[in-house]
Amino acid sequence: MHNGSSIKLLTGNSHPELAQMVAQKLGIPLTECTVKKFSDNETSVQIGESVREEDVFILQTGFNPSPFPRHRPEATRDPPSPLPLNDPNDLLMELLIMISACKTASARRITAVIPCFPYARMDRKDKSRSPITAKLVANMLQIAGCDHVITMDLHASQIQGFFEVPVDNLWTEPSMVRWVKENIPDWKNAIIVSPDAGGAKRATNLADRLDCDFALINRNRAKGDGPDAEGKMELLVGDVRDKIAILIDDMADTGSTIKTATQTLADNGAKEVYALVSHGLLSGESLQELSKMPLTKVVVTNTVSQAEHLKQANGKLEIMDVSPVLAESIRRTHNGESISLLFR
Repeated sequence: MHNGSSIKLLTGNSHPELAQMVAQKLGIPLTECTVKKFSDNETSVQIGESVREEDVFILQTGFNPSPFPRHRPEATRDPPSPLPLNDPNDLLMELLIMISACKTASARRITAVIPCFPYARMDRKDKSRSPITAKLVANMLQIAGCDHVITMDLHASQIQGFFEVPVDNLWTEPSMVRWVKENIPDWKNAIIVSPDAGGAKRATNLADRLDCDFALINRNRAKGDGPDAEGKMELLVGDVRDKIAILIDDMADTGSTIKTATQTLADNGAKEVYALVSHGLLSGESLQELSKMPLTKVVVTNTVSQAEHLKQANGKLEIMDVSPVLAESIRRTHNGESISLLFR
């Protein structure tokens, strides 16, 4: 055990279902923590039990596509109103305040468990005067009092270097391998496809573990901001004709990358197309658009809540549960055991 302390697992409004699943797998109750909104929309956090000298884990993902109620303190008589959907800023602020509250309450160690890291796509200066917001988020977490971070499939691995505290970047690759073997009968006739050059390493790692062929789609983005600026996709490496094509990506937000890649694969004779995605943000009308494509399944993890997405998916969406991996990583962290052994 960590110096005789026990695990205290807290969560905010981002993904209470996942937090409850992790708590059940750890065999512990969720620590009482109330996150409210004042009438002026400022965030209030009240931790309902002592965390002094305890090993605290705060599970808060960076995105929530589901509506959740905006609570108000009992002293305020204003009626509750819904929070804006998909607001990563509120969720990040909740996390920072929870960390700070635990720090000032004398927690022995505070670990932020962030399945989907917010602002991860803003990891470098891609144009003049653009901010590196992922670095700013790292700074804020540490200033709030975070001692350790556990996250999953970072968009860019260099984000780990933005921190001066330990960062464990868990992989969804083992879950994807297991899903493919259990759900695609003819998976040995599959070809793993990266929809762009940036995801080639992720896709080749999965192809190696499955002993399958690999294909790469080169994405040439057209400059501009209008509807004609989506760019074109061109298949450069690999033959997908009469094969099951499995697209691998770390994040699906608008779905445009998967949509264009799916069409490219279908045009080149793929027998079936699956899309396996670590973080299924699926904002706006993306899921409805993907449901019209020649996709057999869109498979995402539950690093963000998928409850609303399942209602819109017309049976094309499947969920890979990452709560066992998160729970085991928390247990190993608490006991001082190796995290890397989870992925060998």
